[in-house]
Amino acid sequence: MGNNMERIEHHASSDGWQDVYQHASTTLGCTMKVGVYLPPQAQHGKVPVLYWLSGLTCTEQNFITKSAVQRFAAEYGIAVVAPDTSPRGEGVANDAAYDLGQGAGFYVNATQEPWAANYRMYDYVVHELPARIEAQFPVTTERSISGHSMGGHGALVIALRNPGRYRSVSAFSPIVAPTQVPWGQKAFGAYLGGDQDAWKQYDSVELIRTAQERLPLLVDQGLNDEFVESQLRPELLRKVCEETGHPLTLNLRPGHDHSYYFIASFIGEHMAHHASALNR
Repeated sequence: MGNNMERIEHHASSDGWQDVYQHASTTLGCTMKVGVYLPPQAQHGKVPVLYWLSGLTCTEQNFITKSAVQRFAAEYGIAVVAPDTSPRGEGVANDAAYDLGQGAGFYVNATQEPWAANYRMYDYVVHELPARIEAQFPVTTERSISGHSMGGHGALVIALRNPGRYRSVSAFSPIVAPTQVPWGQKAFGAYLGGDQDAWKQYDSVELIRTAQERLPLLVDQGLNDEFVESQLRPELLRKVCEETGHPLTLNLRPGHDHSYYFIASFIGEHMAHHASALNR
């Protein structure tokens, strides 16, 4: 892969190391930052990897500083890789709104200008990032994937579109049917253009209808989430999984909202779910 990732932060955490790296991305045409947690087990051999995709407005920092994932990653011996949510930089297309442009990559490969040159987060997460991680760090090729909101959408879509590539998948508050809600319709219209058939390749509900692999889905959704009815629509995921027989555990959590307080409350259960698959 060449030009190794450069470490720019280094913090002891739960007997392992929470670091942040940066590198020039050939896929995105910009410098990317990535959080990498190596558990203590990585000092003695290779460990599996959980890839975490964050949501709108987030960077590589939100999950690694707010979720308390490190203590569970250390317990189960799992590396955690948390990239930024979009390409960034002065030469990268942007928008004044929070839900388009930098910080809002939506984990798609854009086909429309001015986005197509840089906004290829799907290829970055599926191909370039794991190739770099597996070349530079003491990790195996055993992978799982998870995320929150826009990142939960990304995790589900990437797992569904790449059978055999991930051992497990989970999501917090995912946008399950972006073709049917305002966030997704706005982003897909900009990044992918007017052909709504092209949108379906990045829609979990649509992908489940033709999924080649029945990878069990673990989804947590807070019932006090301000976006649950307008943007997230978990009932659409439940319906299509019931119709197709796709295994789904959908936990509806009373009182919980869209924040990292919610994620931190249940990240331990998600890490146990991934550990059971990764450490088989």
